[in-house]
Amino acid sequence: MPSLPLSPVRTGGKLARISGQSLEVDGLTFEVRRSDRRKTLQITVERSGELSITAPTKVPERDLASFVEEKLLWIHTKIEEKARLQKRAPVKEFVNGEGFLYLGKSYRLRLMDAQLVDLCLKNGRFCLRSSSTHRARDVFIAWYTRRALTWFSQQVAEHANRMDVQVNEITVQDLGFRWGSFGGNRVSFHWKAILLPPRIAQYVVVHELAHAHYPDHSANFWLKVEQHLPDWRTRKSWLAENGIQVEGL
Repeated sequence: MPSLPLSPVRTGGKLARISGQSLEVDGLTFEVRRSDRRKTLQITVERSGELSITAPTKVPERDLASFVEEKLLWIHTKIEEKARLQKRAPVKEFVNGEGFLYLGKSYRLRLMDAQLVDLCLKNGRFCLRSSSTHRARDVFIAWYTRRALTWFSQQVAEHANRMDVQVNEITVQDLGFRWGSFGGNRVSFHWKAILLPPRIAQYVVVHELAHAHYPDHSANFWLKVEQHLPDWRTRKSWLAENGIQVEGL
């Protein structure tokens, strides 16, 4: 389906171009997301560098552009931070002695000539069958996915009960630049979330379950998170600053 043409709008000193689902200000393009349940405007800079603005349904497009213009310095700062962190993400080579994360701890890799399984964690080391090195990334992802499903299922069972949330299905998959998602009584986690320290992965669980009560990131949403994780700000900050380090597998 062709996209709607962008209409020029003058706001302050910037020329903005707006369509129903897209907003351009100062050379930046934002996906516009509207919700009847949304009370305030919010700008999100994804780990990928993609930009979005979430707004109540009836907020005029001109107000969206004005809001973005007011936040331009903050937005450009965040974009630069994301780009800098992306460059720091290591790329694995799957060689002897290389470190691999699991629940926040780094385990050295040992290549094994004779091993029945592709990969196992044994005596404090990841043991990878030498004949499987050509597909080592897929082997690690499969291993992480299985472990993540078990670990997150236990966490969800514990926290969903306390948070009065019904969960009918738990999945682990590649969610791109999201750590998790919640919708239709189904909660999903990125397989990379099992690389995080337990207290940070726990924050991801509580964060997603809180969306069962508040689908946006309103003040009420964060109050719900705080009820169950009083130190959520510390955990959230750690994830924002260090989460990129698990991107290089």
